[in-house]
Amino acid sequence: MDKQKQLLLTLEQEPKKWLQVFVATTIVLGLSYWSFSTINFRGINPTGIIIAQNVVRALLDPNRAWLFTTASFGIPYLMLETVSIAFLGTLIGAILAIPFAFVSARNIAGNFGSLIGSSIVAMIRTFPVFILGLMFIKVTGPGPFAGVLTIGLSSIGMITKLYVESIEDIDKGVLEALDAAGCSTIQKIQYGILPQLSVNFISTAIYRFEINVRNATVLGLVGAGGIGFTLLSAMGAFRWRDAAAALWGIVIVVLVIEYLSTKLRNKLTGVNQ
Repeated sequence: MDKQKQLLLTLEQEPKKWLQVFVATTIVLGLSYWSFSTINFRGINPTGIIIAQNVVRALLDPNRAWLFTTASFGIPYLMLETVSIAFLGTLIGAILAIPFAFVSARNIAGNFGSLIGSSIVAMIRTFPVFILGLMFIKVTGPGPFAGVLTIGLSSIGMITKLYVESIEDIDKGVLEALDAAGCSTIQKIQYGILPQLSVNFISTAIYRFEINVRNATVLGLVGAGGIGFTLLSAMGAFRWRDAAAALWGIVIVVLVIEYLSTKLRNKLTGVNQ
């Protein structure tokens, strides 16, 4: 009974936020109504239903010869190319994000420096990955190298944001001790910050690699290497079994990478599952 009374007393002492909840709910419903008013739904296209049925049938019976061949046009080689694009792009983005993160962190660069760094990173994040892919294709020509540059640049925004959160959560006592010892900013970063951040930085890069594998699979649609162009060509030519083989390759590789990366990140952070 005492616990029940204590629980009731705690609930009665909680601040009444019904007005905030009502306002927030009204705003969400209003935005939902306004959003639906801009959508012109004309019904389901019968041809689309037929295509969907063909894709489902093909997924149950993919082109196994294409799925298991080791030739350069086969799914294993194309997925290897896709993963390589994602890995190199993630590595480039993770490295380039480090200076951006330190410039954007308030406890390192101050409010003014943080504003400049955050503004630059925000500008980078505004470019969709497809637009970046088209831009780099014009510069380097179609191929995997354009995909690597696209993945690398598009990764900077998200990785920098997560890096900044880790930097701003570091133990300030270590920095104060280094300040008292007369250490420079570079020395503070080297001896007081990086040892605290290495695990978080690596974990963030691994998490971004998972995302980039998915991004790399669709970059081929604009000619930036990987399996995307092959998938688009197969669907455009109504070769559903070939398209299904490409889809199965994507699904299997993405699931395996997500499983392995989750295990690795949990091991780095000391989480047992």
